Amino acid sequence: MKPNVLLFIDSFNQGGTERQVVQLTRLLTESGRYNVHLACLKSEGVLRGEVERIGFKEIPEFRLKSFREPNALKQVRRFARFLKEREIILVETHDFYTNIFGMAGAALARIPVRIASRRETDGVRTTAQKWTERRAFNLAHAIIANSDAVRGQLIRDGVQAQKIVTVYNGMDTTRVAPRTGLKRDEVLARLGLPVDDGRRFVTIVANMHHPMKDQATFLRAAQIVRSQIADAAFVLAGEGQLTEGLRSLAAELGLERDAFFTGRCADVSALLAVSDVCVLSSKGVEGFSNSIIEYMAAARPVVATNVGGAAEQVVDGETGYIIAPGDAKTMAARIIALLEDPQRAKEMGARGLRRVQEKFSCAAQLERTEALYERLLARVPSAERGAGAEAVDAKREEAANGEGQTIL
Repeated sequence: MKPNVLLFIDSFNQGGTERQVVQLTRLLTESGRYNVHLACLKSEGVLRGEVERIGFKEIPEFRLKSFREPNALKQVRRFARFLKEREIILVETHDFYTNIFGMAGAALARIPVRIASRRETDGVRTTAQKWTERRAFNLAHAIIANSDAVRGQLIRDGVQAQKIVTVYNGMDTTRVAPRTGLKRDEVLARLGLPVDDGRRFVTIVANMHHPMKDQATFLRAAQIVRSQIADAAFVLAGEGQLTEGLRSLAAELGLERDAFFTGRCADVSALLAVSDVCVLSSKGVEGFSNSIIEYMAAARPVVATNVGGAAEQVVDGETGYIIAPGDAKTMAARIIALLEDPQRAKEMGARGLRRVQEKFSCAAQLERTEALYERLLARVPSAERGAGAEAVDAKREEAANGEGQTIL
């Protein structure tokens, strides 16, 4: 009998972590090695439709407003009962709130394999939050970091190094693959960008909820680029409360006709297809930037600040450039160099696509995740894994002896 595993997601809103969980749910379901279950803290969000299409129609919700409210303990107990009823053997959580809630509930239910996650380096946790999350990590048998930079931060925060496993985010390259047959003018018109073949677009895709994304530095770099590259234009895709302030800054910098705020982009592949250079300007927080691998999967050269796992993604001078956070002058110089040498930019983009295919693919993510699951499940006595576990163990042993199976 296949092991019952549960992925616990905060919500189905359009975010990097949420998209990764939805993708992992699909990959594990298609793999067929496990009976995959899904639960959430909040059931709303645009990604809900994707998991429903996979086959998850009824997704248990354990809603709470605060960990301090009396309802929180009731919900944790309800979650623990749910895990026992479904005979879940492995629980994986994916962010701050699901780590705390999910590890508490899984420990209460005595789930034999508990996996937590961390997906950013630092800058968003208070001291109290870090303390609380470490308590959750103490209940976990493993903690997934989505980059070596995040792994290093966890160790500095006092998490046991032997518990931490790096599993890079996976990228479905077909989602943003370079597209042929596109009519550029139609794409530009649909995106609300000027239909002018002479324009070259420098693009940043990042939400405008948090100043750590630092679009302000991108705009200051844009001012320098525009002074030297007359046909340069700048696209800021993303939504959030900082939008109007950034619009005002663009106006102050004289970029009213050259900076375009598209809001949340529903067709990222089309936007990247008409972009010449793509940028990450963050000054902190990032663990493993989904925007960077989207840029690379679209075969676009990248200029990225050296935060989180950016230097693990971008090979400086080969697939793009790594620069210091907040350095608008160097950012501008790198963008100018790419715009002035389109052939080199194209070659960098092609190398970036190959790097994603080799190292950051969905297949690589699935392989690393299943290897971790197998290593942890192998420690669980057969009696705790339900009927059929002995047969599964025999098959694993046969595969290991016959094929030299490697696990983490």
